[in-house]
Amino acid sequence: MVPSTWIPALLVLILTLLTYPVASDWTATPFNAPSYPLAVRTPYLSAWHPSPGGGVALNHAWPEFWTGATLGWAGFVRIDGVAYSFLGDSSVSNFTKASQTSAKFTSTRSIFVLSAGPVDLTVTFLSPIEPDHLVKQSLPFSYLSVSAASNDNSAHDVSIYTDITGEWLSTDHTASINWTTTAADEVITHQSQLQHQTVYTEDESRILQGSVYYSTRHADGATFQTGHSTTIRSHFIQHGKLANTRDTNYRAINNDWPAFGFARALGKVTKESPKYAVFSVGHVRDPVVKYIQKGDTFEGRSYYFWSAYSTVHGAIKAFLEDYLSALSRADSLDDTIRSAAEDISSEYADIVALSMRQTLGATELTISGSPGSWNTDDVLMFIKEISSDGNINTVDIIMPAWPAFMYLNPKLGKYMLLPLLQYQATGQYPNTWAVHDLGAHYPVANGHNQGSDEKMPIEECGNMIIMMLDYTQRSGDHSLVKKYSKFLTQWADYLVKNTLIPVNQLSTVDFAGPLPNQTNLAIKGIIGIKAMSVISKKYLDDSDAASSYSSTAASYLKKWKTYGISSDETHLTLEYGKGSTNVLAFNLAMDKLLGLNFIPDSVNSMQSTYYKNHLEKYGFPIDSRSTYTSAEWMIWTSMTTSDSVRDSFIKAIHKWLSSGTSDTPFTDRFDDTTGAISFNKNRPVIGGNLALLL
Repeated sequence: MVPSTWIPALLVLILTLLTYPVASDWTATPFNAPSYPLAVRTPYLSAWHPSPGGGVALNHAWPEFWTGATLGWAGFVRIDGVAYSFLGDSSVSNFTKASQTSAKFTSTRSIFVLSAGPVDLTVTFLSPIEPDHLVKQSLPFSYLSVSAASNDNSAHDVSIYTDITGEWLSTDHTASINWTTTAADEVITHQSQLQHQTVYTEDESRILQGSVYYSTRHADGATFQTGHSTTIRSHFIQHGKLANTRDTNYRAINNDWPAFGFARALGKVTKESPKYAVFSVGHVRDPVVKYIQKGDTFEGRSYYFWSAYSTVHGAIKAFLEDYLSALSRADSLDDTIRSAAEDISSEYADIVALSMRQTLGATELTISGSPGSWNTDDVLMFIKEISSDGNINTVDIIMPAWPAFMYLNPKLGKYMLLPLLQYQATGQYPNTWAVHDLGAHYPVANGHNQGSDEKMPIEECGNMIIMMLDYTQRSGDHSLVKKYSKFLTQWADYLVKNTLIPVNQLSTVDFAGPLPNQTNLAIKGIIGIKAMSVISKKYLDDSDAASSYSSTAASYLKKWKTYGISSDETHLTLEYGKGSTNVLAFNLAMDKLLGLNFIPDSVNSMQSTYYKNHLEKYGFPIDSRSTYTSAEWMIWTSMTTSDSVRDSFIKAIHKWLSSGTSDTPFTDRFDDTTGAISFNKNRPVIGGNLALLL
């Protein structure tokens, strides 16, 4: 019998499946994703294609913001005077829906092939991941490419149309917007924005600041039009081009639904000579983040790309010109990641591929300064705790996501830790433990000068020490541990006093509430103490401190085993002394991450056997307080298990992802038996799915 607590979630799924026309008569590689990332670069450029059940064709549903709000994004093709749709679920007349024949996702791309009569369309959504090029990584733009090739050995006249609507600006459709269209420097751009903006302010996770830019090359056969969405779509369907007219009747998003369209005449297309059109979509605002300084003052942080381009239009022009090179780099990165992950299994490679854009899409790379005097030596990365608290640079969001950044470029991890360290170095944070986050509401990093942040003292002290040692070991850069050694010592000393017998407090599994004597939380703190001994010896040249921390960690580990292992010695308990409880002991993996060889093999082996004997359909629960499991924490835990248990965890996650249970971006928490989601979606924590690549 289905537990009554899951009935609401199951009803949501049933209604979802009724909402979307579902058809799965296409090839899905590697499987039909719950939701395909389309344009995912920042917390506010986050467009997805929902695909529950057996899959939903690209032209049978509107793209959505990660919250589920509709994003009007339409696509049509006109072939020898006959119109077909390939993107979005438009209700205009006189067209046929193209038939989807395949869908594929990689780490950087979502690729759909649709048959439109005598022509096949390949529709590619590329959200670049550029970890070694900070200008490119900071560009808040994604590509849409539409390639056309004949499928009947004849030449056909082809024109491509696409538009976006004001829905990209706000979930409040009564909000007034305005827009402009510019055609200069070989680029045509539609720029739209809210008429009334509020800097650094969100509404339903949408930013009330900045502009959306939709662009294409101003090549031969390119036309544009702005106006009522139905009017301009119908104009293309009838004429195969647009009127090059500008609607200047600025109005609300839902008042005749203003849309911003492009048409590209590709001319004659054959099987041997396919042709394509490229479009870019982006969301730009400046400043990006409000960041606290000494004396409770603030600075506005700007995108890193401003160091290379003086205007948004210059950045867009370069972005469009770079498409083929960006595609080549994406191809290479996709292959590199997949090859590495396939050394474990093809299922693992699939999980990793679906994790990449979502993880990076929660981040923004920034610099300080102003036009003409940008400081590229002052690089900070900010990350949003999407869909849960909305905090900025939450330490126990960075920690689970950490493997993705360490795999791609360890400096990205440094850029996320620096804002936290710099803030605490101002002396404004009053607590002796590590701060939980930099602010309650992204993108405002206003700190917690009253010390009222979410209280996770052992969790965050352990996390900070572990991440700082890991970054230092991987990068060879000693600057963080040396410059901020005062805080490392302060946090390590806090752990010495408090971690062995944790008082009632939260851990990273905060949805389950606080609990005293948490076995998994205590071991994170103990590993943190051991990590501090390594930092003291190798990087701070303090052998006395190293010896003290090392002996304390060893003593605590011995006692922890007595407290935290069940009386029948079969498993670790959730809470000391309560043998009927259990826990997914992912914090044991921190020992593997750092290469400490501190946790006895017997503990890992015991847990591995317990997982094997108690695995449910979709995995092992986070702890015995609920039936929720976690994808990234199972992967982290796999660092400590036997290969067979690791593979069982991977297969369980893969089975859930491909089950059709969800229509949201990768959910990191779901029921281990029913697959019902907890509504934690699009969170960057799934970067932890790369833990096995470290």
